[in-house]
Amino acid sequence: MKTAILALRSLNVQLSGARRKSVEIAALGLCLFLSVGALAQQPAATYTQIDAPGAGTGANQGTYAAGINASGAIVGKYLDAGNLYHGFVRSPGGVYATIDAPGAGTGAYQGTVASGINTSGVIAGDYGDANGVIHGFVRSASGVITVFDAPGAGTGMNQGTRTRNISPGGVIAGYYQDAGNAYHGFVRAASGTITPFDAPGAGAGPFQGTYVGGIAAGMAVTGFYFDGGNGIHGFVRAANGTITPFDAPGAGTAAYLGTYAIDINAQGAIAGSYTDAGSVSHTYLRTSKGVVIKFKVPGAGTGKYQGANAGEINPAGAIAGYYQDASNVFHGFVRSPNGTITTFDVPGAGNLVVPYGINVAGAVTGFYNDSAQVVHGFLRTP
Repeated sequence: MKTAILALRSLNVQLSGARRKSVEIAALGLCLFLSVGALAQQPAATYTQIDAPGAGTGANQGTYAAGINASGAIVGKYLDAGNLYHGFVRSPGGVYATIDAPGAGTGAYQGTVASGINTSGVIAGDYGDANGVIHGFVRSASGVITVFDAPGAGTGMNQGTRTRNISPGGVIAGYYQDAGNAYHGFVRAASGTITPFDAPGAGAGPFQGTYVGGIAAGMAVTGFYFDGGNGIHGFVRAANGTITPFDAPGAGTAAYLGTYAIDINAQGAIAGSYTDAGSVSHTYLRTSKGVVIKFKVPGAGTGKYQGANAGEINPAGAIAGYYQDASNVFHGFVRSPNGTITTFDVPGAGNLVVPYGINVAGAVTGFYNDSAQVVHGFLRTP
């Protein structure tokens, strides 16, 4: 999304290139419009602050929580006082372990990022080495780290292999940047076999190509791609490798506008966002049948680069995301499977609340900044 989730999702990959892109998705067919899917009064929820040991306390330093599994284990990254990234995993009981991949650089904004954790406790992530090249890794439940590079990944600064998420069976989905700075998707089987892929119509120029958003239990993958004119389109890749592009109705068609697909659940439902002709972001749910359901998040701004962005979708169909209001303050929201939307702010938050993951129980994790711009992770338990 040239405006959102990928900007913050790129925090998941060393804030690489400050890519302010959101993520969106849509379908080839019928569209249902939910004007406001039943706004709910904010129900009682429990908020737990997450601060990884060793996290820095300066502006923009701190803890960025990214993923949560069914048992409540949380992964992410933290930026220390020297501006070095470290991955972390937090057990459901609140015990932290730091993750530093072998070969990770030790300079400012280098280091390790954990991006996803599956039901078995296997973690996917990536790291930047001393030369700024990005490599993927998988960490077993016992803590053994295996590094990998997608075939064709570039070896220049900020090029390389980035992971996005991991399936219950240990299949990792991500994307890589080649020597010409074009992007390509990949899936890595639990056995270690890596299969690259490109969405039909994806451009081959610098920063064009295929970006992966999420992977489902059945190994279907979703994401988006930039075409040769830098227009953005969503896609879904079936487990057999068949790729179906799609565009959300109402998505802009100019350069850097269009449809972002962020996540997919086991039923094949996709959560995403699209940017319209005025660069405003809107949220949608694409069903497994290809029906696109648009929904509005109350309070979302309507100015350029404002609006709402959907993030992860859980097996039940609940979606977590965030919206930017007319004053450019970011807030969280959850959309229940029945369409009810609950907006929320984390206690102590400044101008940024970004939900990042949601598990089967509806527990949400993400991060926020405080009034001093220090970043903290959070766990929201419904």
